[in-house]
Amino acid sequence: MKAMTKLMFTLVVLGLTFTSCSDDGSSLPEEEQSVDISEVALSSEVDAAASVIGDIIIDAYEGQESDALNRTDGQQSGLPDCVTITVVVQQGFREVTVDFGTEGCEVHGHVLKGQIVFSYTRDPEAQEILISYSLVDFFFDTKNIIGSKTLLKQLSNDNGNPQFTHTLDLTVIWPNGAQASREGVKEKEWVEGFASGVWSDNVFEVSGYWTTTFVNGNMHSYEVVTPLRREVICFYFVSGSVDVQRTNFGGVFDYGSGDCDNEATFTTNNGNVIDVLLN
Repeated sequence: MKAMTKLMFTLVVLGLTFTSCSDDGSSLPEEEQSVDISEVALSSEVDAAASVIGDIIIDAYEGQESDALNRTDGQQSGLPDCVTITVVVQQGFREVTVDFGTEGCEVHGHVLKGQIVFSYTRDPEAQEILISYSLVDFFFDTKNIIGSKTLLKQLSNDNGNPQFTHTLDLTVIWPNGAQASREGVKEKEWVEGFASGVWSDNVFEVSGYWTTTFVNGNMHSYEVVTPLRREVICFYFVSGSVDVQRTNFGGVFDYGSGDCDNEATFTTNNGNVIDVLLN
């Protein structure tokens, strides 16, 4: 998810500005001035890759189901012409290959190479559909992404809305040899605009938890405290908060109460509140 990438890069900027003052004008504690932000930057890249992979699978799946049902109200695909989609049909089984080629294809602002292959058993009456996916020689910009996991679609959750639950298990390898793994769960609830056929009225709420672990053993953990509201006509989350915990430092990042703006706050574990402008 692009907005979550913004959150992570904001934390990078935040780490660079910890020597400034808190909201009461006092200097921040020494332990909050010496945060190593290099791994936060790498973690933001992992988050961007995981979000885009999930978005592409959902986009391709919804497109296939719309075609299978001859629906005229399906969401218009956000995938460009450089993406090739191949479908193998065998009774109720579907295997979908989303191929970005070997030269690179720009999708959602990133250059992708290789394939995402996912499969599911099609049942229009089922309340839940399990989508299994794997990455084949897959590159996200210059990073090699390795992984195979699942997306569970619920036709109607407890709130009566469609929901996708993405189980994460990815390994990211950078060109310089740096490596990190991402595990966790993200739930993406489609709260407005489902089946309208209009892209601009879609609203999602994201919740979940995940960790990023580096080869040196350092671990960063994230947990959504208040669901992150994503209105597709706004570049940022308009509300919601995430608890962020890293070695020797942590706090809560808050997007506010509903306005479409680039303003947020970060409240450290010691209670210092820092105003943040998202890039």
